[in-house]
Amino acid sequence: MVKHICMIVACFCLAITPIANAIAEDTEQGSLVPEYLQGISVTVKAGGAQGSGTIVSRIDEDGYVISFVWTAAHVIDELRHARKVVTPDGSTAILVEFRDPRIVAERYQDGRRVGEQTLDCKVIKYSDADYGEDLALLMVRLRSAYTVSTSAKFPEDSGSYIPQIGSELSHCGSLLGQLGSNSYTTGVLSQTGRLLDGEGASSSVFDQVTSVAFPGSSGGGVYLRGDGTYIGMLTRGYNMQGFNFIVPVRRMYSWAISADIGWAIDSTIEMPTMKDILLIPVEDAGAVPYGN
Repeated sequence: MVKHICMIVACFCLAITPIANAIAEDTEQGSLVPEYLQGISVTVKAGGAQGSGTIVSRIDEDGYVISFVWTAAHVIDELRHARKVVTPDGSTAILVEFRDPRIVAERYQDGRRVGEQTLDCKVIKYSDADYGEDLALLMVRLRSAYTVSTSAKFPEDSGSYIPQIGSELSHCGSLLGQLGSNSYTTGVLSQTGRLLDGEGASSSVFDQVTSVAFPGSSGGGVYLRGDGTYIGMLTRGYNMQGFNFIVPVRRMYSWAISADIGWAIDSTIEMPTMKDILLIPVEDAGAVPYGN
């Protein structure tokens, strides 16, 4: 399930035959950043594909903690199905549906793996990898599966945030799938604003990083190393190890606002009721990619 662009860029999804202010002060001091990032990172399993995801938690109208997972759209492509349906007026339409992906969180104790937690998720929003943003938002079906503090934190100015070149970064993801779950790597921001072409007519904006990544890293977060602030999602990399590409948080935010899921990044935006969330169209037809 590795896609190529210009023969040198590949999507980091492995094929097989964290929005709250309630982050511990120690995390902001940097001493517990790796542990915090591992706590908000999960493996995403979608049929025969495995990728990475980052948890965002909010409280719903009934007081339950509802956790969402940001991941790359190409990780869950295999679960997408389209079929013709007859509408009430007698016309036909294409209905897009997704089977449930699963997230897996590894559990460790005293330096040893002691088990795992597997949970079903519902696909809330999806933007195609080739003709859209390569972004997807999942919702963990089990209410209060995580605490509200198990949540990625984003820049206050996510819509316009551009990291400084040379910023020290961390990546936490499932390198090589669940086998490498919660792997923590480091790097720097080496360039911003790269334009990469997909199969569609438009080019999309990526930032370039040196954080180590492998197949299975797709969908995993990239963060400021000092305080764990989420600055983008790793989705693509060169065939030769070294430079990888992230969907920058400013592009994620722009799409999230246009797709009415801005609350999944910006904690100051009120989260809709669960009824309204379930009415969100899973896929936008004819959407123009950010950076067109």
